[in-house]
Amino acid sequence: MTVPLVEKWVPSGARILDAGAGTGLVGELLARAGYGDLNGVDISTEMIARARLKGVYRDLRRMELGKTLDFDSNSFDAVTCVGVLTLGHAPASSPNELVRVTKPGGHVIFTMRPDIREQGGFEEKQTELENAGLWKLVEVTEETQTMPKGLPETTMQVWVFEVTG
Repeated sequence: MTVPLVEKWVPSGARILDAGAGTGLVGELLARAGYGDLNGVDISTEMIARARLKGVYRDLRRMELGKTLDFDSNSFDAVTCVGVLTLGHAPASSPNELVRVTKPGGHVIFTMRPDIREQGGFEEKQTELENAGLWKLVEVTEETQTMPKGLPETTMQVWVFEVTG
């Protein structure tokens, strides 16, 4: 669901940050799609160890989304964040740092449940960043069921923002 949008908006030689890399599933899929400059962060050292086993990341570090990331501004051509921007995980303030570490003209691509977006402060954060001229929405998918076995009523959307400032 996310990789086709990365392929649409992000050139193959791009430096990408997988924010909330977890076990490295997204990194593995991006590597299969031809992306080679993959970097990941996650709060869990156990997850980082599992992601490292995939052998697709140039760099994996323990960092917490919602706090200052240990990267220079404008470090990445794109950031992906899949399944992390939700209640109890990464807070609504997380996009501030994702925007900061992304180069102008780069993209922040993330998944989010529509119900969480509305109740978790994420919608307000998206609007705040857009009103501040820091990013602009370039694409959002329709709601799609992503967990048919566990939670069939749960839907997800992929959001693509271009960093502008």
